Amino acid sequence: MRFDKPAGSNPADRGTVLGQPLPRIDGPLKTTGTAPYAYERHDVANGQLVGYPVGAAIAKGRIRSMDTRAAKAAPGVVAVITTLDMDRLPKARMNVAYLFGGRDIQHYHQAIAVVVADSFERARAAAALIRTDYDEDKSASFDLAEQRRAHQDDEVEPMAKVGDFDRAFAEAPVKLDQTYTTPAQSHAQMEPHASIAEWKDGALTLWSANQMIEWSKQALAKAFDLPAEKVRLDSPYIGGGFGAKLFLRADAVLAAVAARETGRPVKVALPRPLIANNATHRGLTIQRIRIGTDRDGRITAIGHDNTSNTLPGGDGENGAAPTQHFYAGANRLLVHRPLEMHLPESNAMRAPGETAGLMALEVAMDEMAGKLDMDPVAFRVLNDTQVDPDNPERPFSERHFVECLERGAERFGWNERNRKPGARRDGQWLIGHGVAGAYRGAPVQASGARVRLKPDGTVRVETDMTDIGTGSYTIIAQTAAEMLGVPLDAVDVALGDSDAPASAGSGGQWGAASSTAGVYAACVALREAIAERLDADPEDLSFADSVVRHGDRRTPLTEVGGGEELVAEDKIEFGDFRGKEYLLATFGAHFVEVGVHAATGEIRVRRMLAVCDAGRILNPVTARSQVIGAMTMGVGAALMEELAVDTRYGFFANHDLAGYEVPVHADIPEQEVIFLEGEDRYSTPLKAKGVGELGICGVSAAVANAVHNATGVRVRDYPVTLDKLLDGLPDLA
Repeated sequence: MRFDKPAGSNPADRGTVLGQPLPRIDGPLKTTGTAPYAYERHDVANGQLVGYPVGAAIAKGRIRSMDTRAAKAAPGVVAVITTLDMDRLPKARMNVAYLFGGRDIQHYHQAIAVVVADSFERARAAAALIRTDYDEDKSASFDLAEQRRAHQDDEVEPMAKVGDFDRAFAEAPVKLDQTYTTPAQSHAQMEPHASIAEWKDGALTLWSANQMIEWSKQALAKAFDLPAEKVRLDSPYIGGGFGAKLFLRADAVLAAVAARETGRPVKVALPRPLIANNATHRGLTIQRIRIGTDRDGRITAIGHDNTSNTLPGGDGENGAAPTQHFYAGANRLLVHRPLEMHLPESNAMRAPGETAGLMALEVAMDEMAGKLDMDPVAFRVLNDTQVDPDNPERPFSERHFVECLERGAERFGWNERNRKPGARRDGQWLIGHGVAGAYRGAPVQASGARVRLKPDGTVRVETDMTDIGTGSYTIIAQTAAEMLGVPLDAVDVALGDSDAPASAGSGGQWGAASSTAGVYAACVALREAIAERLDADPEDLSFADSVVRHGDRRTPLTEVGGGEELVAEDKIEFGDFRGKEYLLATFGAHFVEVGVHAATGEIRVRRMLAVCDAGRILNPVTARSQVIGAMTMGVGAALMEELAVDTRYGFFANHDLAGYEVPVHADIPEQEVIFLEGEDRYSTPLKAKGVGELGICGVSAAVANAVHNATGVRVRDYPVTLDKLLDGLPDLA
């Protein structure tokens, strides 16, 4: 099915199941501990061995030699495989760093060996016995600020250049020119990267934790020089990913290498330090933002110059991305400077670009409102745009940002905030309120599914779509139930198996919208097959209560196939009209109240509100869970999360969950989420857009703005910690 014009009325519009606040169908499995996660799949292959990875102890250079004699002689060891035993494995386009093979070291904790033994403990103990001699390259730099100074005069092609920014900014009556920094961040998902690999008859099967099945299937085929049909991935449940598991990682490669070497299934999980340094992280940014307005507050010039770290060949964290489309302004200059360094690989983390970019932009917008003596909500409303600022001929398909701001302000009690920062106290606590806008694109990907109508009237949906804790099982089941007129408990959903039709996968905020559209397409094909069986026009059929109605006839679904299973398969493909004629995006507004202790500077978030505009909400329960989880991540990014760079040796020093701070229950107070009622006909046949990444966009800035409102202290370097506040706190008297 090709989606090449705006959606009209269709069977999914009924909303009897789709769009309803139904509990997650995978909930009982997860709450009882019976959902099969990758490392725990003891039953899929007999005689599993355990591999333990070894990471490089330098950030750049070459390996001279590796002494593995003691490791090979250790109890229980079956094999020791080093990177020197093989040529560098080819890497897929999505990977920046090479995953295994060869002498060259690109970053700290790059995988250089895997020790295979009959138990985890024995493999780990033997791994510690390997002795590696390096030829370290001392020329590498790991300090982003230092690199930015060294390259500040480099010519960079702007990502957007509209009008004459320099002239407009110079002539603007009111100006802001500030620099903001965001640190590297870890995905910190609960489940580590983990895989079990087995080879049979030259074919590779991998039971893994992976968000994008088709991408990784193709990457494995390339790495091991296999036809794609000789590779199978199975990943039905994933314990969090946030982008860390989008691409093929070292756990999968090491498991496959070890299984091929030993002739037995091998499981490998990355230890937590290797998740920080070997896998990926959100890149650091240094962002210079310049805004010029007229005296009424209308933006006449906006410039965003973003610098971020990347390994050679990567792109870093593009903080300027949201500024390209969010606010009006006739004169615009947006620049992204990825600087090649040898820190571990920076790559996608929840809302890449928008998260870090809005951490800066939405503080700058707050500062600009202060310069203008304007309400920060009113300043944002004034500079709303219904067209693409880079291309005014292209309107947004749907944009209700102003409604998000106004409805949120009313619900939150925004008019009661401090007009003067530092003016309100509650005992020893300074009370402040902050607001920030949220912007995230609404991309889609081609996505397929197979739907089976069984003789007993139940339905099975098969697609390689994944569920990373987002509710994919439930919304896919709701889509099939709506389209075929059956109750939700009559739908069985099988996800994450590469033998099923290829889907969009979970990433980029496209998963929900794309995968349900693919299931819709397959259900339309099945409805057509049913119509053919009944010798009826598909447009004349209606499905409800497990019965097909056509004219005066009523045929139970149990009778449609005459005792046989009916199967239909299709995929959704998207026409160019979505991006060329219209700009599709999601919007939101975040409101936060904080308390800051007047003596210690301790910050406590007291309440949070998010108002979201994301088209049709497929399931308000699962969507709310996505948003409150994203809001929680935003609090972490604002107040505590930072991968601390050792700029001498090029690694993240706090590479575990003891040293890398994330929010806990006590840090998160009341959270409220409001979804605007709406549909976007230009998005998908279901008129839905993603929401899981929108929820983090702008949250950190709303917290930072609230801290400023409470204390009068403006912090421009995240995280906002008490040491950055103490000197500027109001007098205690």
